[in-house]
Amino acid sequence: MTLQEAISKQVKVSVKKLYNAELESVELQTTRKEFEGDITVVVFPMLRVVKGNPVQIGNAIGGYLVEHLENVVSFNVVKGFLNLVIADQYYLDFFSSIKEEETYGFVAPKKEDSAVMVEYSSPNTNKPLHLGHIRNNLLGYAVAEIIKASGKKVYKTQIINDRGIHICKSMIAWQKFGNNETPESTGLKGDKLVGSYYVKFDQEYKKEILELIASGKTEDEAKKEAPIIIEAQEMLRKWEAGDAEVVELWKMMNSWVYEGFDQTYEALGVDFDSYYYESNTYLLGKDVIEEGLTRGVFFRKEDGSVWCDLTAEGLDEKIVLRSDGTAVYMTQDIGTAIQRVKDNPDIGGMIYTVGNEQDYHFKVLFLILKKLGYNWSENLHHLSYGMVDLPSGKMKSREGTVVDADDLMVEMFDAAEEASKELGKLEGYSEKEKQEIYEIVGLGSLKYYILKVDPKKRILFNPEESVDLKGNTGSFIQYTYARIQAILRKADFDKTISIKNIKLDSREKELIKLIEVFPEIIQNAAKDLSPAIIANYTYDLVKAYNSFFQNVSIYGANSQEETIFRVQLSDTVGKTIKLAFKVLGIQVPNRM
Repeated sequence: MTLQEAISKQVKVSVKKLYNAELESVELQTTRKEFEGDITVVVFPMLRVVKGNPVQIGNAIGGYLVEHLENVVSFNVVKGFLNLVIADQYYLDFFSSIKEEETYGFVAPKKEDSAVMVEYSSPNTNKPLHLGHIRNNLLGYAVAEIIKASGKKVYKTQIINDRGIHICKSMIAWQKFGNNETPESTGLKGDKLVGSYYVKFDQEYKKEILELIASGKTEDEAKKEAPIIIEAQEMLRKWEAGDAEVVELWKMMNSWVYEGFDQTYEALGVDFDSYYYESNTYLLGKDVIEEGLTRGVFFRKEDGSVWCDLTAEGLDEKIVLRSDGTAVYMTQDIGTAIQRVKDNPDIGGMIYTVGNEQDYHFKVLFLILKKLGYNWSENLHHLSYGMVDLPSGKMKSREGTVVDADDLMVEMFDAAEEASKELGKLEGYSEKEKQEIYEIVGLGSLKYYILKVDPKKRILFNPEESVDLKGNTGSFIQYTYARIQAILRKADFDKTISIKNIKLDSREKELIKLIEVFPEIIQNAAKDLSPAIIANYTYDLVKAYNSFFQNVSIYGANSQEETIFRVQLSDTVGKTIKLAFKVLGIQVPNRM
């Protein structure tokens, strides 16, 4: 039984004995910093069953708890808040029990539990990954790692949008203007090369539109009749008909893109257990629609199109099959979800990491899967997130104004190099070792800046701010971790000795209390699908550690016991930072 559980139990007992009343639940909080105490019992909710003055009730319950719980040594009441002071020995005993644990807070998955599939990235193959993809990848990867740390089996996946008119635009532009150039002949990453032709298509398309308008066409007519768009549409028809030449070109250019994506994923530090391709999944779901028709889940309109009526659920009618029998995106998403469970029968739920512009789509998808009777549909979640903006404004792929993911990472490495040089603590390191640190700090700064924000909120990303060594930044946290490692390197004694009988400084106690709640933080972040909970917890831990470091002497302590304890405490804080950053996909440097 945890201390909180013991307090809750005794509060209920005290209310029964003192007032002959039954409490269903007890509300506990961390005591606010301006008051003495560690755990606060909120008295106000009790007034529903206990009549009287909340201060008097608090004093009566406080006295009972001091008498009946050995770890409660004193109390004070502020209005309707009963603040309990917990014995140092409780925190020392707790710390002693976990200080050697390397994965404190992490829970191993049980074989009998169902798995969770997390989908993220899911790019188009007509352009390189950009800043928006970075938020998607970092969110999806971190959520997958947090759920894994909370005790679930996790599969990471993505669906690659490798078909459609946007792909054909890059292909046509390469055919017309590419002179058979390749990633090898140009020295460009394959995704960048293909993306440059997507931009080239848009430039040529706009030229042709202007020429047609000048010849007397309306803008709408010009957009439809521009020769280059007609060629792209014809190429799409040929691809769908299986034209060998078009399919071969499609395979070649997509292979360039996949190689480029893989390099970016490796640099970004994200990975996947499986890949799904739209070119394979776009026909999935059609059989399910036919089956759903016979069961009354869907209905057919006069033109032959098939729909699902969701008006009873507060939505509208949604098309799932066109009148010519071809699939829409919803059709393939239904089929892909079902296929994923066939491929991994232990899946009990799925999480889709997709921007908030698709909120409605996923409401519809989940409702349809529920109507089709799939029990795992109860555990489908849309990890909806806000867009990423830059100080310069919104990004547009076809105009070539996106912030390329690879370029951004290089910019972050350069910013980290500048910050590290200002600190001047890397003397004696080789250039290779310095470069590794710049990459760890630069990438960590980028990831933390994005992950510390609630997923639902929009982000204005400022690279310079993110590498600041002060405030709520990844580099500030990494610097604190490196400082702890320097403290540990100085220790010339056995750090495993258990220290039982010392008086705790308030800052030491605060650190132990923060470490104690780390398992709960992981569970809350997994439940809310929010890496921001972990990120901001880590910042609070680091702030508390820096207050301790600046005000409590470690190697100048009054006794060897105190020094050993403070080194152990520093070590455990460092391990907690490392574990927290691990689930966020962020590395920590031993020196900065």
